Amino acid sequence: MPNLKTSIKDLRKNKRREINNDRLRVRTKKAIKKFKTLVTENNPEEAKVTLKHIYKVLDKAAKKNVIKDNKADRLKGRLTKNLNKLTQNNVQTAKKSA
Repeated sequence: MPNLKTSIKDLRKNKRREINNDRLRVRTKKAIKKFKTLVTENNPEEAKVTLKHIYKVLDKAAKKNVIKDNKADRLKGRLTKNLNKLTQNNVQTAKKSA
């Protein structure tokens, strides 16, 4: 247990920050998980909407230094690539059936 007054304040501050950071981390993980299920279910329209939301959440997390900027960019790129594959596959199957 800290003895100094400033150390006690720091401990309080760190606990608050930890709660906020955990909340943001969970929010990003849930959004990514939802997106991945939409991609596996072959639902590109809802996946596009979810991807917009993921961009917002990842940018906020990177801004608040919960995750690093490059990690946020890397995740956004990979998820976008998955969505592009999905839409490309849908276009090809539509051409084949026509």
